[in-house]
Amino acid sequence: MAVTTARDTESRNDQRPAWDDYFMDIVDLVARRSTCRRRRVGAVLVRDRRILSTGYNGAPSGLRHCLDIGCLREQLHVPSGERHELCRGLHAEQNAIIQAAYHGVSVKGATLYCTNHPCIICAKMIINAGISGVIFREGYRDKLAEEILQEAGISVSQL
Repeated sequence: MAVTTARDTESRNDQRPAWDDYFMDIVDLVARRSTCRRRRVGAVLVRDRRILSTGYNGAPSGLRHCLDIGCLREQLHVPSGERHELCRGLHAEQNAIIQAAYHGVSVKGATLYCTNHPCIICAKMIINAGISGVIFREGYRDKLAEEILQEAGISVSQL
């Protein structure tokens, strides 16, 4: 899948960030709330330049955080990108979608800004949630996720 480079076409001004940069800066701030010991990931769902919801990776609400009790994946020596089910945490993209649903906010047609390229599990959720685009900063590439996002017609861009 050919991943394009994202930049909005609004004229640049040293005082004001472009919209894509603005939302990616917010993603970085959201990621700072992560309770994962291995990787801090943030996600923001946006439609019409309005934030719909945010999410970061970590344990479900009310459960103990991996920062407090340790990481099951580290204990089992699970490599990054494999065996996603062996983790007590949710991914940032999942939490952003869940938060929108919890508060009754439709994400149909939204763009997902994320620190990392979605995994296959998140890609399937993105497709079924009706999200129309993904803009990410870093790799953590999942070939199958790339393929199904392309097949679904979802634009994917790296900023």
